Amino acid sequence: MASESNGDSAVFEDIVRQQGEALHALLAPFVGDEMSRVPEPGDLQHWGMSAAKLQKMWLDFAAEHAGDHGPMALPFADPAKWVGMVGEWWKMMPLVQVEEQQKLWEDSLELWTTVLGQFGFGPAAKAGGEGPDLPRKDRRFADPRWRQQPLFALIHQTYLLLAERLQAMAGEVEGLPQDKKDQLAFATRVITDALSPANFPLTNPLVIEKTLETKGENLVSGVEHFLADLSRGQLTHTDPDAFELGRNIAVTPGKVIHETPLFQLIQYSPTTDDVFAVPLVIFPPWINRFYILDLNPKKSFIRWAVEQGLTVFVVSWKSADASMADVIWDDYVRAQIEAIDVVRERLKVPSVHTIGYCVAGTTLAATLAVLARRGQADKVKSATFFTAQVDFEKSGDLRYFIDDSQLKMLENLQTDGYLDGRYMAATFNALRGTDLIWNYVINNYLLGEDYPAFDLLHWNGDTTNLPCKWHQAYLKDLYRDNRLASPDSLSVDGTPIDLGLIETPCYIQAGREDHIAPAESVWKLTRHLAGPYKFVLAGSGHIAGVVNPPDANKYQYWLNDRSPDTLEQFVAGATETKGSWWPDWIEWIAAQESEKVPASGKRKPGGRGDTVIEDAPGRYVMTR
Repeated sequence: MASESNGDSAVFEDIVRQQGEALHALLAPFVGDEMSRVPEPGDLQHWGMSAAKLQKMWLDFAAEHAGDHGPMALPFADPAKWVGMVGEWWKMMPLVQVEEQQKLWEDSLELWTTVLGQFGFGPAAKAGGEGPDLPRKDRRFADPRWRQQPLFALIHQTYLLLAERLQAMAGEVEGLPQDKKDQLAFATRVITDALSPANFPLTNPLVIEKTLETKGENLVSGVEHFLADLSRGQLTHTDPDAFELGRNIAVTPGKVIHETPLFQLIQYSPTTDDVFAVPLVIFPPWINRFYILDLNPKKSFIRWAVEQGLTVFVVSWKSADASMADVIWDDYVRAQIEAIDVVRERLKVPSVHTIGYCVAGTTLAATLAVLARRGQADKVKSATFFTAQVDFEKSGDLRYFIDDSQLKMLENLQTDGYLDGRYMAATFNALRGTDLIWNYVINNYLLGEDYPAFDLLHWNGDTTNLPCKWHQAYLKDLYRDNRLASPDSLSVDGTPIDLGLIETPCYIQAGREDHIAPAESVWKLTRHLAGPYKFVLAGSGHIAGVVNPPDANKYQYWLNDRSPDTLEQFVAGATETKGSWWPDWIEWIAAQESEKVPASGKRKPGGRGDTVIEDAPGRYVMTR
């Protein structure tokens, strides 16, 4: 009997092998030699184990989260929200005319003929060592494997053609106001990006190849990552265990010297014998953690500023909780004034230099206007703005999230008066979906790769909650209605705001590729100031354009000593300098006030007789 069983098994394996070879011969010309091979019978057990692991993970996850509507209710994990967005998009898309359908069909046939002809299915093949020269290029399909086989070449080239046509249709739609047309174009880009063949395992040759190599183990690892992210309610970009605040990020030595329910004020220890008499107070945005300016010693703007001889103070904002349900913009302006006054009193100086980053820069402009109207402008020696907007007419893609329906949705998402920071993270990721969403879906979920240990990505995922009242008012008053740009349209703490009263010397930095605060929008601040200013256009975007230490020798910046009226004129007459703009900034700071004093007494936080609260980076930055 045993010999009969062994004989049956051998016959079965021989039949499977023959069928596999036949299927391989049929598919190989279209998908390549390796991808068309059917697994050997001996490998089927390994595939079965992978399938069993996947099934067990799904069952365990479903049992663990039965009835759970917490993190999984976030947009990242809620299919209903995506379906609703697609439905709204479809309503706005125009009906395709017969002529357009015919043109699309003709162009598709031409494309397919061209692509297949490159592989010898028609005209002589033109393929080189890395595949043929295809008509449409896109960095998502830069890997040679997208071009080496006709099936995958056809798939991605057809996708690019359809995406191109859909985007053109969105731009040509009639009967919609401009803001709705812009919103439609943005939604079209988001949806077509999501439908890329690179995002699906059966249409991505890299994923198919990896799956065959690992016998499905990459999908097991990918599903582990996916389920973990579902539990967190947030897409993971980096190894969550690679960094610890105060150990390998946010490590510049300092002390928390002041604290309120809204912020902690950190003073950093000097590294030079003498320091500038005028200290520096940095206001980071409370939408993110302050340590973007102190990621590690090589990238840290804070450490670098200390090494230049500045006495540096940084505000660390508290992530919102139920106790901050009534916090509004007035509270953040008052907090900036309080921080300025605390530093002035502590060091016995009449004024301070200030920096405001992003939304904190917007708020700093309001603070300067309030101080000017109150006759207290001399409290601030200079103001520097990192990618900050005050006139939101050209505010970029974020404006697509501020129509009445979006604002109502955000209001409904609040919990105990605050907005979960993961919603904002999802929004910012959506602005660069290819880079910050789908790239990680492919690498982490489909290819099953391990997460990198990257401090910037760790910071990007370290979300902060926002007071809902402030967030709603900010979106309505500034982004939607652009009231900050209108003199006395807004008031803070009973004081009307007029940016035209600001005579404080200002240094204004914008990122040439900034998608959150576009350079054209940042430039508009120069049109509202009454005092002297210097505008610098930095290479790169919202983060890398700011966090660009000189030693890295990356990017460039542009200056224009003339008096241009527009950003276009500024660029046309600008002089380019390679590397970081930080040295230019410190020269500008020194030009405002060059006096130096010994780095003694309370210039050294935590010294004899100096009462401090705790070591930097403090508790607030660690509050989740």
